[in-house]
Amino acid sequence: MSQRKATNSNATKLNDDVSEKKESALHQYQETDGHFSLVRNFRLADLVTIMNGVCGSFSIFSSARFLVTNDPDYLWTALSLPLAGLMFDFLDGKVARWRKSSSLLGQELDSLADLISFGVAPAMLAFVVGLRTYLDTVILTGFICCGLARLARFNATVALVPKNEAGKSKYFEGLPIPSSLGLVAVLSYWASKGWVYGQEGIPWGTVTLWGKEGGRGEVHLVSFVFAAWAAAMVSKTLHVPKL
Repeated sequence: MSQRKATNSNATKLNDDVSEKKESALHQYQETDGHFSLVRNFRLADLVTIMNGVCGSFSIFSSARFLVTNDPDYLWTALSLPLAGLMFDFLDGKVARWRKSSSLLGQELDSLADLISFGVAPAMLAFVVGLRTYLDTVILTGFICCGLARLARFNATVALVPKNEAGKSKYFEGLPIPSSLGLVAVLSYWASKGWVYGQEGIPWGTVTLWGKEGGRGEVHLVSFVFAAWAAAMVSKTLHVPKL
């Protein structure tokens, strides 16, 4: 019984610490006047984080340009930009520690940028490469939403995850969303082989779950890999050690 009370006490203390940090961050921006006060309050690490979002956004637009022009240069640009986003994702934490200027705003920016670069951009790339049936898009939408939910859970519960001696979380709950670059790497390999929409077609083909072939019941078997990846991201029991 006493152990349970101690655990509850520790959890309450952690929640109080998080609330204090959030309140302090809110006062920081509430007490600053001016139309561009938000921009003036950006730390260097925040600007690096935004570059992650820039990479993801350009990847999405490059995918769209490929659909319009069928120019493979746009496809390769779209495939490479999420990797550039990952570099900025690693760099922002190092800059924050170097400058000793981490903030609650930076944490939220990081999650939003990750959603663009490692959620929306890879889903768009999968659509461009060939996952274009109705059920494919349903699964890809679920993939994005699971990434969104995973990031929201991380922000809400990171204080409750066990820490190591350095004060860092020992593990991730569920697959971290940047792991989707593994899927982007597979899509890049397929593109190099010409296994894309309009050419040889992506591997494993399709299966019709209901209705006629080519209808709304048709789905690519590869889409189920994205579905499994999405489930792994929101898993509570899957613990991925932090490197």
